[in-house]
Amino acid sequence: MLIIDDILFSPVKGILWIFREMYNATLKEVENEAEAVTAELTELYMMLETGRITEPEFNLREKELLDRMEMIERTGTSVHDEDRAEEEESTAEDA
Repeated sequence: MLIIDDILFSPVKGILWIFREMYNATLKEVENEAEAVTAELTELYMMLETGRITEPEFNLREKELLDRMEMIERTGTSVHDEDRAEEEESTAEDA
C-alpha cells in the first residue's frame, strides 16, 4: 500500500518541490537586493565625504535608498515569518 501511495503522490511532491525552490530563489533575490542597497549607501556616504556630491543631492538619494531598504525589510520580514510558521507546522506534524 505504501508503494501505491508514493506513486500516487509523487506528482504532488514534485510540484511542492518546485514551489519550495521558487520560494528559496525569491528569498535569495531579496537578500541580494538588500546587500546592493547597503553597498550603494556606503558609496553615497563616501561621495559626500569626498565632495563629489552636494548635501541636497546626498539627502535626496539617501532618502530613496533608505525607503527602498525599508520596503525590502518589510517584505523580507513577512517572508521569513511565513517560513518560520511553515517549519513549525511541519515539525508539529512530524511529532
